[in-house]
Amino acid sequence: MPPLLPARPPTPVLSRRALLWGAAAAGSSGLLAACAGRPDALFVPDAAPWKRYSGTTLNFISENTAPTAAIAADLKPFTELTGIRVKIVTLELSALAQKVALDFASGNGEYDVVYADPYLVLAPYAPAFADLRRFQEDSALPRLTGGFGDFIPTHLDAAGRFGDSGKVLALPYDCPTMVWQYRADLFAKYRERMADDLGFDPMPSDDSTWEQYHAIAEWFNSGANEVRYGTGHQAKQHDALMCDFSNLLWSHGGDYFADGTRIGRFGTTDPGKCLLRSEQAIAGAEFYDRLLSIADPGSRTWDWDGLGAAFRAGRIAMCPNWHEYAASNEAAMPGKVGYARLPKGPARSAGMYGGTGIAISNVIPARRQRAAWLFLNWATAPKSQLANLASKVGGGTPTRTSVYGIPRVVAAEHRPSKMPNMLSAQAVRDAWKTQNIGLRPKIPMWGECDTAIYTQVSRMLAGDASPAAAMRAAADRIDRITARGWVS
Repeated sequence: MPPLLPARPPTPVLSRRALLWGAAAAGSSGLLAACAGRPDALFVPDAAPWKRYSGTTLNFISENTAPTAAIAADLKPFTELTGIRVKIVTLELSALAQKVALDFASGNGEYDVVYADPYLVLAPYAPAFADLRRFQEDSALPRLTGGFGDFIPTHLDAAGRFGDSGKVLALPYDCPTMVWQYRADLFAKYRERMADDLGFDPMPSDDSTWEQYHAIAEWFNSGANEVRYGTGHQAKQHDALMCDFSNLLWSHGGDYFADGTRIGRFGTTDPGKCLLRSEQAIAGAEFYDRLLSIADPGSRTWDWDGLGAAFRAGRIAMCPNWHEYAASNEAAMPGKVGYARLPKGPARSAGMYGGTGIAISNVIPARRQRAAWLFLNWATAPKSQLANLASKVGGGTPTRTSVYGIPRVVAAEHRPSKMPNMLSAQAVRDAWKTQNIGLRPKIPMWGECDTAIYTQVSRMLAGDASPAAAMRAAADRIDRITARGWVS
């Protein structure tokens, strides 16, 4: 499942300044962790490296995602390997972010392993996470198979780093990405007629444009009986709307801040002035407004789940949505759905990346951190990612390059497939290319900025603001948010 981001950012009990300094102190001295009363990990010095913390129980807090569902359903291999038990708490992401913020602020160290969303957890609280390089470099601990270099580089940077320190704060764990999902059966049935009527081949390709997407959507509105509308969108006043709109913003050459690719990949505490007032941003908003005017009217009530359900119900012919819906699409409409990179705009194609990493709390004691490293190592290992991909209760997509070369995985890109998410693999790989990937700003104050964006875009779709006015209002609000600085 894609990440469920909150409408508003978490509100820590302490200021970020107090929280971060407290967390940093805990990591170096263990004082806050000692106050919490949680015992350190058990340690068996003469045991093999994987067994040295046998008898320990780790707490893992995660969003309710596909990889975590798969891991929770089959923790036995990890416990047999290490002697460590893992308790998993799954929450909607806004609740998770609040729990993690409170845990860091209090110094309790309740959670050893954290699902560290790059925007609402990692960026605001980066100093509260351990630098994973020291575990990988520790000869007494098992090292990552393939090292950090086996992770897809963009994923490691976007989901695992913050700033230019070189620290690795999280290991890439999931990677939902927005792609073009379409009724391949209907496109095949009506291809010749659409080509005659529209003057171009409608079949999705690298040359497809958003203007062509708009024309195809209009054609399906009245040209086919099997669906009610040509396109649908996740345009509810919600984080989903920001994600959907951003694809059009980027494709028209707009962005939220200057040097947006670097800010999205590595993060910053000072992004500068918002760029939503630019001609390119306004052009992207104007097209989005025009596209939504012909889309299924239900779009304005849907987040990604609502959109996915509408598509599976046969209500729409195509949509942009997270690639990991491929598994549920195949269950509902086996063999009828195709996947492609999102269309090009005047500047480029852009598909929103929504991946997250798992991290180790810097508030917990040193031995407990080392035990947590064993879990991170195992949970993101190629063998575990392969098992997750085939899991009947999970279905997460690999974040390691090596997994995509496994013969079983390569074969699963074609039907019949026992790993249905792999049917979208080529579209996703295209979307992950440097020139195509869409990365929202990784800044500590992103939660508030996100709210400003989807609030104003929603006003535009309701007819309460012009595209230009909506972009200016969002930019004004974002500039006020970022002007307050990193801490509050």
